[in-house]
Amino acid sequence: MDVEKKIQGLREELQQHNYNYYVLDKPQISDYEFDMKLQELQKLEQEHPEFEDANSPTQRVGGAVTRSFETVVHENRMYSLSNSYSKEELEDWETRIRKIVEGKVEFVCELKYDGASISLTYEDGMLKRAVTRGDGFQGDDVSNNVRTIRSVPLKLKGDFPEKFDIRGEIVLPYEGFAKMNAERVDIGEEPYANPRNTASGSLKLQDSAEVSRRPLECLLYTITGNNIGIASQFEGLEKARKWGFKVPGESELKGSIEEVLQYINYWDEHRHDLPYETDGVVVKVNDFHQQDELGNTAKSPRWAIAYKFKAEQESTKLNKITYQVGRTGAITPVANLDAVHLAGTVVRRASLHNADQIEKLDVREGDTVFVEKGGEIIPKIVGVDFTKRDPDSDPTQYATHCPECNTELVRNEGEAQHYCPNVNGCPPQIIGRIQHYISRKAMDIEGLGGETVALLVNAELIENYADLYTLKKEDILPLERMAEKSAENLINGIERSKEIPFERVLFALGIRYVGETVAKKLAKHFKSIDALMAASEEELVNLDEIGERIAWSVVDFFKTEANREHVEKLKEYGIQLEISAEKLANQTNILEGNSFVISGVFEKVSRNDLKKLIEDNGGKVSSSISSKTNYLVAGDNMGPSKLAKAEKLGTTIISEDDFLQMLE
Repeated sequence: MDVEKKIQGLREELQQHNYNYYVLDKPQISDYEFDMKLQELQKLEQEHPEFEDANSPTQRVGGAVTRSFETVVHENRMYSLSNSYSKEELEDWETRIRKIVEGKVEFVCELKYDGASISLTYEDGMLKRAVTRGDGFQGDDVSNNVRTIRSVPLKLKGDFPEKFDIRGEIVLPYEGFAKMNAERVDIGEEPYANPRNTASGSLKLQDSAEVSRRPLECLLYTITGNNIGIASQFEGLEKARKWGFKVPGESELKGSIEEVLQYINYWDEHRHDLPYETDGVVVKVNDFHQQDELGNTAKSPRWAIAYKFKAEQESTKLNKITYQVGRTGAITPVANLDAVHLAGTVVRRASLHNADQIEKLDVREGDTVFVEKGGEIIPKIVGVDFTKRDPDSDPTQYATHCPECNTELVRNEGEAQHYCPNVNGCPPQIIGRIQHYISRKAMDIEGLGGETVALLVNAELIENYADLYTLKKEDILPLERMAEKSAENLINGIERSKEIPFERVLFALGIRYVGETVAKKLAKHFKSIDALMAASEEELVNLDEIGERIAWSVVDFFKTEANREHVEKLKEYGIQLEISAEKLANQTNILEGNSFVISGVFEKVSRNDLKKLIEDNGGKVSSSISSKTNYLVAGDNMGPSKLAKAEKLGTTIISEDDFLQMLE
């Protein structure tokens, strides 16, 4: 047998044993026999580097070191799920579905595992890339680390699509987590807090060999891509198992919301029997055509919902109420507590939200309070144990002045929060605005973190985000923990931010109520900061999906002299404050005033590209047909109910070719 065949044979054999052990949980050889075969393969590969393969089983042991993780744009966006906490909310969700979708609706129930979301890309059956969820639009390439996870197939088997993405969770089983912590305690290290955070942190370790020593697993649950030959979610799960993926066997197909609730009730009781952390059930409409008809909101799919199990709750003593100032000047009251263990973490602080919440719960310093940690990252106080209250305690008097600059607080009519109006003189507001400006979804300045921003402000090197562009290496070297290389990285990161496109710069400015989606909409319509600054409230409100509150906030922001000065400085420093000529060249107003719905499978361009073409040419994309829909772009295998609704409403139905001809 020649060497290449020998190497290929060993790879295939070891891949099958990996699958038997880590996916099927049915090992057919001993660990010793497996290790001997792996060593044989390693030796052959070292002797014959011409047969190198990134997907060889020998790559599972890691060894690659990643200094910085490349940012990768997701080909298909990774949406987050909307949450429900009661039977009534689930039933309301089903009612909304029935209004849009006709015919029988089936649901797939899947356990919601608490781990780190991941998207795996396969081409020709080989693992090409692994990317974290990030902000849903883009994430970090963690391929080197994910290759070390034994339940992730490096090479698929069976009849798989040429190219597709599969999404899932990287989790750390309880047993492996306990073993890791026991080893840390033995060597005098602090134990890890909980499996979820440890799994998430593992993906960003620089040394993949260290990742390979952690007993991580990858549970997959969603296949996405173009022309993948799958008609439903449940069919996708079954096919993924056959291709070699670890798909949880607890997923079930249900014919009614009553059956869904039975599934939820069962797992709410039995979830602690599982080897992994789970905090709820994800319910999805099974049929892909129906999913297509339902579409997505700006943040989450309409065809899926997460039912969260009741949050864990503990009682502890509230020692003191303090107040935090956010970048917009919003004041948040914080309860400082006796330490309490809750959902795998030690909790010492909890949010009290605002003055109304404190008054409603009648929370006082010295009270024994109930603390809850559900879907939120930050724990919250949900009640008071009045049986343990000191009869001499006084009601809480909400702060009247800013805890940082002592300015008298204001509360606008109709708003729940108090604000510090000292916008340009209150340190947390100054620091917070700059931290927002440099954040990943905004200017994404590498080498500059929140703590460094605070150091720069406190050292009086900067007063606002425009001042960042005046910094020199010699200015920042004297700062605490600032070495030569760190200073160089920071200056280079600031310089590179000049290439960030206009819509992200607009988001970075920190205009109240202007999030990522609104910033994109404003940038696309006005095309430059000058045009936006000149816009009236009336002009803004006339824009689709821009309400009075956003319009007022934008106009008010640019009324402030300091904000206008910062923008002028950013212009001088070469920041992108208008849509680039290249991007403008690809945009027209040909489709302005027209609303489109896309349904089915297309040959020449993908669904995402179709949406982009519509938006780039002034049209609007909607997920459901209404009387306002001008065109239904119909592909192969489109949903019959969408077609019927379009015909009923007299909507013009066009093909992919018809649409492309419109652009010509």
